[in-house]
Amino acid sequence: MNKFLFKHIDNTSLIVFRMIFGALIFLESVGAIFTGWLKKTLIDPEFTFNFIGFEWLQPLPGQWMYVYYIIMGLCGIFVMIGYKYRWSMLTFALLWSGTYLMQKSSYNNHYYFLMLLSFIMVFLPAHKYASIDAKHHPHIKSISMPNWCRWIFIIQLFILYTYASIAKMYPDWLDLSVPELLMNNKKHYPLVGNLLQEKFVHYGIAYGGILFDGLIIPLLLWKRTRKIAFFASIFFHLFNSFIFQVGIFPYLSLSFAVFFFEPKVIQKIFLKHKPIYTENAVTTPAYASIFKAVFIFYFSIQIALPIRHHFIQDNVLWTEEGHRLSWRMMLRSKSASTSFRVVDKASKTVIPINLKDFLSSKQIRAVSSKPDVMWQFAQRLKAMYAENGIDVAVYVRAFVGVNGKPLKRLIDPEVDLASVKWNHFKHHDWILPSNQDENN
Repeated sequence: MNKFLFKHIDNTSLIVFRMIFGALIFLESVGAIFTGWLKKTLIDPEFTFNFIGFEWLQPLPGQWMYVYYIIMGLCGIFVMIGYKYRWSMLTFALLWSGTYLMQKSSYNNHYYFLMLLSFIMVFLPAHKYASIDAKHHPHIKSISMPNWCRWIFIIQLFILYTYASIAKMYPDWLDLSVPELLMNNKKHYPLVGNLLQEKFVHYGIAYGGILFDGLIIPLLLWKRTRKIAFFASIFFHLFNSFIFQVGIFPYLSLSFAVFFFEPKVIQKIFLKHKPIYTENAVTTPAYASIFKAVFIFYFSIQIALPIRHHFIQDNVLWTEEGHRLSWRMMLRSKSASTSFRVVDKASKTVIPINLKDFLSSKQIRAVSSKPDVMWQFAQRLKAMYAENGIDVAVYVRAFVGVNGKPLKRLIDPEVDLASVKWNHFKHHDWILPSNQDENN
């Protein structure tokens, strides 16, 4: 294992990836400002639905979130040019983690991936060539890196794509229900809107998605299929970029190709004057045992998290329990009709609640179909009335339909959600069964 992890290889791929990664996180940061995403998601709402356990983490007041994102953008530039690399990368990783954990209304697996990737990059020697750090401190300059610096990306990508492929292997995806619903929302697209409604497109999305996710990493690793796989990646990710408009992530995914092609190929394109390392020396560091333990532990967690929903009662598509951090990307479409009833425990008076008085349209969509968000809103309502000395119970009337199916009652209307506790790893009995009678 020491030879596999600590054998030195050429570091051209990592150096080039650092430059691309820095540019992309800069674009992600400033793009959030100029597209209005930051204002709509973190500035305009009165509060955000954070990850449970991070209630203390809320957006900065006033216009300070713009400063927050400008700092992230500057970190991206510093990473790209290799200036104070580790501090810049760590600062971005912490700030992006804050963005991720302080809001769930715009939850996206890609945001989770960027958080993981940012922390991984902190520990990589990505600044040891073609960087300001290497120019100011020539003793750190190097044209090689340990083999694990390449394989940590490959293993992470393999886990991500494999779980994404497996997650699609369920009836509503295989019978084209989900792709059809996804494309139905794209009818308004100029030129391609009508084309996206064709059955052959839905078949391509459904089965092409399974095959691409399941095979892309092995095909990129095998030299004979590498170029074909790369061109397939270009088509796949540009299609996602255009159709689903998921920011930098299709381009980030394409940039990982530098870890699959030979260093000479990457060097000829991006770093023509960089020498190629050919020695393959094995240098086992003093911390090798600790590193191997951390390496194995990290990837064990990555393998375990996406399967946790199998150990939680009922269907994850219905309960959402175990959905996040699991690479379950664009797998379902939900319709919902939800209302909240607040009751003063002392007087038994019913207090009317209009969701629009408290939530943005995006937050309303989340609170209408996701049990954990419903629970959080119930907790907030209870706390809000408690400030005025009123002890309330909060009941939810929620009917939800998954993938175009008829609406069914999701939440037990007799349970006071403001008084129950949340458990991250267990099923909540107040979420009604998915196989209940549709007339309930």
